[in-house]
This record gives sequence, structure tokens and C-alpha cells, in this order.
Amino acid sequence: MKRLFLPLIFIIGLLFSPMASASDFPLKEPMGGKTFGHSVKSIGDGVYVFRWWVYRNIFIVTDEGVIVTDPLNAKVANLLRTEIRKITDKPVKYVVYSHNHHDHISGGQIFKDEGATFVGHKNIVKELADHPAPLTPLPDVTFDNNYTVTLGNRTLELSYFGPNHGDSMAVMRLPKEKILFIVDIVTPRRVAFRDMPDFWPDEWIRSLKEIEQMDFDYVISAHGPETEPAIDPASVVKDQRVYLEDLMAAVKKALDSGTHSPDALRKTVKLPKYKDWRYYNEWLPMNIERVWAYYHMGY
Repeated sequence: MKRLFLPLIFIIGLLFSPMASASDFPLKEPMGGKTFGHSVKSIGDGVYVFRWWVYRNIFIVTDEGVIVTDPLNAKVANLLRTEIRKITDKPVKYVVYSHNHHDHISGGQIFKDEGATFVGHKNIVKELADHPAPLTPLPDVTFDNNYTVTLGNRTLELSYFGPNHGDSMAVMRLPKEKILFIVDIVTPRRVAFRDMPDFWPDEWIRSLKEIEQMDFDYVISAHGPETEPAIDPASVVKDQRVYLEDLMAAVKKALDSGTHSPDALRKTVKLPKYKDWRYYNEWLPMNIERVWAYYHMGY
């Protein structure tokens, strides 16, 4: 199997060394108008990971221009544009949306004004029409199941796996490096986000099983504090799936044994295997109640 082109020593450093940052990167939202930290990490051959607060996106610099993913919000899009200009004077040609949620795709109008083409799954059009966001252009190019963005000597492959987190999620693959950029449905070493808003647990698991069959060696996820690596091994997709399966099995077992109250489930269901994952104590009870709703109420 062809491995990532970067030298092994560089990958090891990438996985375990702190990310260079423009300022100290806050793990909690700052108060009093302080500025969120941001940083840029080159992972080779024109591919960069951009981080703001606990969010990440990627951008790809080619000999014909730049491909940008999720602009996050208007302020961050300006930061991102500034960082890109430090690297290249080539224009941003494409902005690729991962899915419809505003915390990832808002603010891209700055790139639209400069002529960028916006790409996203076809379902984003209706979702943004129903819940419009300021300065968030609708996609110019939409796709159904698969689409490839080609610019200069680079390609970015987009794949849709059906509903999982919303119904417009695109998993992005860099075929040369065998890297996936995955937003929200894989967050390494962290339990699921709070009460799993707009997540369908069973469809989430199904999607992850299908993603595991893709040809990839590494994952860049869209969330994580600065202390987390920019790149993880492919195994984090399976880790996320197994956590969800364990969560659903534990809640179902408790329900079958006669514990039907969500309050009781929150107190009694434990997953000690994941006690070292981030937000285990804070968010596991919310994860449990979401799965209770899936079994008890059918949503």
C-alpha cells in the first residue's frame, strides 16, 4: 500500500508536537472580548490545516489557485484569507462546504466577492434556504453522491453517505496523501457532542462503517483543542464507531432490564472504557439521553 509521502519522522512530529500558534489557543470560550487563537500547519505539498479556537479546516494551494474548505464565520474567513496571502498570491478558486451547519460554513462571502466557486451537497441548498445565514453564499456547484474538485495538479474528492449529522455531509479525500477531512462525525478521543444535535445515531454508525471501507491512511478532523494533533491515523474512524455502538448497546441493555427513566439512565449507565476521553463526565449523560430518545421516542 502506498503510504503518505511525508517522511516518517515528520509524521511522528506532526502527531505529537504542539502546533505552532499565533497566540495561546484557548480551550474554553474567552470572555471580555478576547481574541480566539488561530494557527496554520503545513502538512506538505501545498496542503495546510487552519485552526481557529476548537475548529479546523483545510486549504490546498495549487499552481492555479487555492481550494478552501469551511470558512467557519466572517471574522475567521478574513483571518484565513490573510494566512493564505502569506503563502501565495494565487486566488481562492473554490470553497467547499462540508455540510449545512452555520458554525462551519458561514462567512464565505469574502471569497465569493473575489470570484470563488462554492461547492456543496445538493441538500445544502434547501437547508440554507430554510435557515439562511448572513454572508454565506449558496453553492454554485452541487452534487448527489460524489464529486471531484480539480484545480491545477490537485484533486479533492467529495463523498456523501446519506443522513448522519444532518443530511448534506461531505467527507473529503486527498487521494495523493490518502487523507480524509471529516467534519463532526469523527472527533478523536472525545465522546459525542453534548446531546448529539442533528445526529441520527444509527445512520451515524452506518456511515462510519462505509467510510472505513474507503482507501485512506490518515484523518484530519474538524474539532479539537490545540493540544490535539492535526493528523490522526485511520483507526480513529473505527474508534468513533465503536464508541457509538457501545453507547447504544449500554442504553439498550439498561432499557431492556427495566430502567426507562432518562434521569435514571443518565446516572446508572457508565462506559469506563472511555473515561479518559474528553468531556466524558460532562457529556456522556447527554449522549445517553439522546440514545434514550432514539429507542424510546423513535428519533
